Amino acid sequence: MSILVVGSVAFDAIETPFGKTDKIIGGAATYIAIVSSYFSKQVYLVGVVGGDFPMSVIEDFKQRNINVDGLEIKQNEKSFFWSGKYHEDMNSRDTLITELNVLANFEPKILPIHQQAEFLMLGNLAPDIQRGVLQKLGRRPKLVVMDTMNFWMEIARRSLLETIKLTDVLVINDEEARQLSGVKNLKHAAEAILKLGPKVLVIKKGEHGAMLFAKTGEFFNSPALLLDRVIDPTGAGDCFAAGFLSYLSQQHYISFDAMKHAILYGSVMASFCVEEFGTNGIMYLTQDKIQERYQYLLKTTQV
Repeated sequence: MSILVVGSVAFDAIETPFGKTDKIIGGAATYIAIVSSYFSKQVYLVGVVGGDFPMSVIEDFKQRNINVDGLEIKQNEKSFFWSGKYHEDMNSRDTLITELNVLANFEPKILPIHQQAEFLMLGNLAPDIQRGVLQKLGRRPKLVVMDTMNFWMEIARRSLLETIKLTDVLVINDEEARQLSGVKNLKHAAEAILKLGPKVLVIKKGEHGAMLFAKTGEFFNSPALLLDRVIDPTGAGDCFAAGFLSYLSQQHYISFDAMKHAILYGSVMASFCVEEFGTNGIMYLTQDKIQERYQYLLKTTQV
């Protein structure tokens, strides 16, 4: 099964209580595409970078069967750059620098080859851009999964609500769920959000796991993996969403039970991500390592 990933491919500079980095490779679509490549035989990546982006990374994408025909390179411009510093609890952070650069005027190039993608992952971008991708696709994918953040809830709420109506699965964290719904209780927040259009809502709770809600009234609560160390949470949410969607892309029938297992795979892929800075934790995984963590989590979960 094939997955179309649309989002940012970028540089990050990160500081946590465990250290700091100079510019490293980041971006939502980067994390999502890499994780998806462990599950899907064909991943299509749509994004934009500047002439400063390393060709070696693009070659690595290709080696992972990630099609980069939709990755636009603007040679005379700079790639998107974000710098942040995490607090001691690792759950909150301060943004130090945001340079949109090529992302300021990003218009995804949806090519004929992308029309055959059966699954769509809309990474965190302006909701107008996310909605535009759906409008450019000739046929609706089998499943559309969308990520967003509180920034868009604050400055583009109307557009965000229009885009949410068009998605099958919305993936957000607990803080974002409360802000989007205006309700503190997560159960009631989920009920309010499901009325906005999506068939399924996933609420990420970091080290406390994730919650899965469906319009049918079905509910699943999953724990997170307990780790010996958490070095850098950057990209963990993207890896979670990618693990969730890419597992479902392997299924002939997408049921609520399948989504329960997809949640576990999302937690597994996020757990690898947080153990190293940037993408280092997900770059060289094996199927054995992935399955080992999945089986461990499965044993501790009532699925």
